[in-house]
Amino acid sequence: MSSLADKVAIVTGAARGLGADISRLLHREGAQVLLADVRDEEGRALAAALGPRAHYVHTDVASESDWSATVQAARERFGPVRVLVNNAGIYRTRPTLEQSAEEYLAIIRINQLGVFLGMRACIPAMRDAGGGSIVNIASTAGIEAVPFALAYTASKHAVVGMTRAAALEFGAAKIRVNAVCPGAMLTPLLAESFNVSLSALGAAPFANSPLGRMGNPAEIAPTVVFLASDASSYTTGSVFVVDGGITAGVMPTS
Repeated sequence: MSSLADKVAIVTGAARGLGADISRLLHREGAQVLLADVRDEEGRALAAALGPRAHYVHTDVASESDWSATVQAARERFGPVRVLVNNAGIYRTRPTLEQSAEEYLAIIRINQLGVFLGMRACIPAMRDAGGGSIVNIASTAGIEAVPFALAYTASKHAVVGMTRAAALEFGAAKIRVNAVCPGAMLTPLLAESFNVSLSALGAAPFANSPLGRMGNPAEIAPTVVFLASDASSYTTGSVFVVDGGITAGVMPTS
């Protein structure tokens, strides 16, 4: 995807898991990547491993001032932002009647408000630069429901809706906005939510998927990078499901 050569990309939640794999692939395809996260040690280590075309910035995606500083850092280090991957997110489960308003809003702040603030911070730079691509990481929870995860489900449905609304609003400025809905992935985030090790999570049976397993973040990243690149120049307002077939239907029992 040489169409990414020299483009400046911001990836949130970039220090580990899917964000790290997206950042590595963007970098491999020629982009200059600003890694944004709150996990400073891991983020700096990844930026150092990637080299001079990568840089780490501490970013709380729910903070307007952090977003302003992040976009400015990208401009000063590399140039105007042309690609934004809104990947940062949290996953927490709790029975709805036991969830406090504070717990609900904590999920909404990162998963939903963070996406809004990221788009709002980056779109002016993209517009001034003649266009760009935004890829919002939703989830299969953005197109169906997850039991005991009402707030997470709500936040990811919102990401899908915001993606489509922004695509309509900013298409004339040559800014494309798409969403990717991964299924269950072998990431530290999911392992921590189940309080198990990543290796134990990967070894567990996963009958929900026609492929019989969870996905690896490296299997999701190519779809994100395709949408970030000019190879997808006529694609906007779309939702790409990469879930190993989980949402295709109910698996047979025999």
